[in-house]
Amino acid sequence: MTTLGQLQNAQGAKSALASAGTEQKNDALLAMADALEKAQERILDANREDLTAARSLISEVMLDRLALSPARIQDMARGIRAVAALPDPVGKILSETIRPNGLVICRTQVPMGVVAIIYESRPNVTSDAAALAVKSGNVCILRCGKEAHRTAFQITKALRRGLVLAGLPETAVTLIEDTSRASAMELMTAVGLVDLLIPRGGKGLISACMANAKVPCIQTGTGICHVYVDKAADQEMALDIVENAKASRPSVCNAEEVCLVHAGIADRFLPALKQRLVDERRGGHPVELRLDRRAQKIIPGVPAGEQDFDTEFLDYILAVKVVDHIDEAISHISAHSTGHSEAIITADPDAAKYFIARVDSAAVYVNASTRFTDGEEFGLGCEMGISTQKLHARGPFGLEALCSYKYVIHGNGHVR
Repeated sequence: MTTLGQLQNAQGAKSALASAGTEQKNDALLAMADALEKAQERILDANREDLTAARSLISEVMLDRLALSPARIQDMARGIRAVAALPDPVGKILSETIRPNGLVICRTQVPMGVVAIIYESRPNVTSDAAALAVKSGNVCILRCGKEAHRTAFQITKALRRGLVLAGLPETAVTLIEDTSRASAMELMTAVGLVDLLIPRGGKGLISACMANAKVPCIQTGTGICHVYVDKAADQEMALDIVENAKASRPSVCNAEEVCLVHAGIADRFLPALKQRLVDERRGGHPVELRLDRRAQKIIPGVPAGEQDFDTEFLDYILAVKVVDHIDEAISHISAHSTGHSEAIITADPDAAKYFIARVDSAAVYVNASTRFTDGEEFGLGCEMGISTQKLHARGPFGLEALCSYKYVIHGNGHVR
């Protein structure tokens, strides 16, 4: 079916989703989770086909993003059930005002309508997005990258079975059949058919959406995330955090890409960092350190290139820079960050307070890894994405950000 035909079919599900009660939506989500688990073997078979086809086209870390396992499918089902357990945002009274003339004005939360998500090779986005859309009373349009399409098709097929079992239309969750760039452009320009567009992927995809979208679009940014190791840092803690932020899963947007180290501790900290990330990775993949000139004088590594402090590596690569003071670290972050997540490691509460006040990113951490910027970790069940913009949604966003509001006014024969 054409993309336009699929969008038109999805329109027919809007009223059913918007008017569905909390119990029916939760029943649908629980049935979707059950159906996902029952379809595990079909999903894994499709995923193996996708991995085979993509193996020579994408890197090993990107293959890890694409790969599913029984445990990951269980995590996806658990994520859907977590969304079912969250409060229903639809119908929530955000404010109520009684005017002097007796009119009662209520600002009431309502679904967006049709939410389209363009994403690349992460199969879990399929179930996360569908779950959040259903719970918030929205129709979900999914457009994944061709590398993951077989997997996403089987996941969507299972989710639709769950919808039907709960008495909701299967077109409430629709996977776009066309994986060409043309279908992505159709979604970006589907005025009247798409109420909100969310791109989840690399810099190219997000830039294309921001440049071409004629429908409302939430900018989910790339993650050039920084960890600043302050002169007052507990260095063992800093090593643990930097290793986790960089190497626990480098292919995700909340992974650290840049480490800034205060000059006062660089002579001690950088050799320990090299030992931890390069020399003794305890069975893990060693990290390539790309060093500025000052760091090169302390430890061996690859000289940092002109673009290394502006690159989302999504790989076992870490750019390292020595700074003279906290203001230099903040200035560097201001110049090079994408506004996603930044961290300071320090035992000085004044330095932490100073950093928090001056770093303008969606998530700012003190003595914790940037890897926590995640919908599940923030108690959202799962997430639609990480917004790096400031209007409507910022940081990990879920149910609340998938709603708008309308004013409901109660009178008693009032005329003006």
